[in-house]
Amino acid sequence: MKYKFLLSFLLCSLLVYSQDDEAAVKNMYNRSLSNGMSYAWLDHLSNEIGGRLSGSEGASKAVEYTKSELEKLGLDKVWLQPVMVPKWVRGSKETGYFVSNDQQHDLNICALGGSVATPENGVTGEVIEVQGIEQLKALESDRVKGKIVFYNRPMEPTVIQTFKSYGGCVDQRYAGAMEAGKLGAIGVIVRSMNLRLDKYPHTGSMTYGNLPENQRIPSAAISTIDAEALSSTLAKDPSLELNFKQSCKQYDDVESFNVIGEITGSEFPNEFIIVGGHLDSWDMGDGSHDDGAGVVQSMEVIRLMNLSSNKPKRSIRVILFMNEENGLRGGRKYAQEAKLNQELHIMALESDAGGFTPRGFSFDCSDEEFEQIKGWEHLFKPYLIHYFEKGGSGADIGPLKEEGMVLAGLRPDSQRYFDYHHTSIDTFDAVNKRELELGAATMTSLIYLFDKYGLKGKRSTPIKN
Repeated sequence: MKYKFLLSFLLCSLLVYSQDDEAAVKNMYNRSLSNGMSYAWLDHLSNEIGGRLSGSEGASKAVEYTKSELEKLGLDKVWLQPVMVPKWVRGSKETGYFVSNDQQHDLNICALGGSVATPENGVTGEVIEVQGIEQLKALESDRVKGKIVFYNRPMEPTVIQTFKSYGGCVDQRYAGAMEAGKLGAIGVIVRSMNLRLDKYPHTGSMTYGNLPENQRIPSAAISTIDAEALSSTLAKDPSLELNFKQSCKQYDDVESFNVIGEITGSEFPNEFIIVGGHLDSWDMGDGSHDDGAGVVQSMEVIRLMNLSSNKPKRSIRVILFMNEENGLRGGRKYAQEAKLNQELHIMALESDAGGFTPRGFSFDCSDEEFEQIKGWEHLFKPYLIHYFEKGGSGADIGPLKEEGMVLAGLRPDSQRYFDYHHTSIDTFDAVNKRELELGAATMTSLIYLFDKYGLKGKRSTPIKN
């Protein structure tokens, strides 16, 4: 009998949660799924405001709206954190085509964010196709000078984690124009970062680095269907000519804001746990998956925590970051202010991978902290949340990283994400209400556990009144 008791004691000592936690997590899911606010908030962001590129009217309206909605929740504090952001305007709709054997093939095309404009009549030239920057660099400059460089390395379809596939080819979008400009190219066309063949071009940020202005060339993306057509035609007619036209413009930086709401901790008010997503989006769609979903899920986390019968021990902040897409100014500004104010952040969670079915989390943390986190995994199994792995977290919370802190990223199913990413079809109708709400509940449950137990390697001392 004593051995059974000893075994039971040892098993219980290994658990890092209680039966009360099972009930609390279940309550989070029940509330989000039956009486959640995330979908209604997303409806307004997407359908009433729309695209929210940094520096735009849409971004300003989104700041006003989300601040107002957070104030309605009765949080202890809601405020705006000023941040200077870039203002890039797309201008009129881009056009493009190539001509071969007197036949014109029109292109589904869009300017990349940060690109310069073309001349009024566009740029026209022969095309040289490469599979990436390294292949371009291996060419003699006289083969590139005066031509349009066509980057056509696709996302690798055999990689199951699609963000890794994206990371394997996005450099040609980001730095392709900079490298081609150094060799005297007159323009750049990039295959869209997408795993399927469709007609939708994908925008995204690009850079010229320190390239002189006279070497900065226009850069645009074309749809995957058009990339296939251009490549196959080039194989038959290497001397074909391509024209594309865009009227985008970069303006001086303007003021915008991070939107912040806080529940002040009842026992450890000087320890901060944050949850967030980025409020800005690209301008072609309404940014429902990227990152409207993360914004409203984060707002739902603090709403559900505020509804709890037990006030959080630690201060919980929701941060709606501005300018993730083309500068990361909001994330850097928040980290800068946190350091200046000597704030102790123990954990940060970001949702910036779409509103699809949640699968779990990735964690940037020590082995010791990950041991504690893995001990909570069983609490999520009833909700089919099984992915608890060490890895990356999120772009906006990355600047906060300090030794001993835990950074986490929500990991939804990623197989469809890049069908919509940075396109005109990243719209409200692409988001499933139940999947969105499951993600919000999953995030809230993790925040609840970190608030209750803190960090494994840290013993907090309550602030005495």
